Amino acid sequence: MTGPALVLVLAVAVLFAAGFNMLMERSLIRIVIGFMLLGHGANVLLLLAGGAAGSPPLLGGKSERPMADPLPQAMVLTAIVITFGVTAFLLALAFRSRILLGEDEVRDDVEDRRIHAGRRRQEPWAGGDAEADPVEENTEQESGGRGGEKGGGA
Repeated sequence: MTGPALVLVLAVAVLFAAGFNMLMERSLIRIVIGFMLLGHGANVLLLLAGGAAGSPPLLGGKSERPMADPLPQAMVLTAIVITFGVTAFLLALAFRSRILLGEDEVRDDVEDRRIHAGRRRQEPWAGGDAEADPVEENTEQESGGRGGEKGGGA
């Protein structure tokens, strides 16, 4: 592997790692940025998979270099358009969430946490001795303390 190709492989790895890291954040804008980084990493990966540059893919031209494969370039152009459209849609959703909720942070689903707490109480090996979750305590108080019953979550 030559020097420029190795640099591109490292760039793809960094873009993917940073993109996945940003996707795990709770802020919607950071999620959108993570999606954009993943899209750029995929585009560079597709160009890298196309191989070395060659002569233009025109028939009848005489060249000592082999003809370049136009398929990776066409796939990258298509991926750029799709990534742009999805990014615009995600930005619109994030903007709408910011306007309606006043924040761009993804909240926890209280029902999912209640179901998880019920399963944790039923299965002692699944962390039943762990400290209580404040959201779980609030749902138990609202339901009249029935949170400890068998089968209360599933």
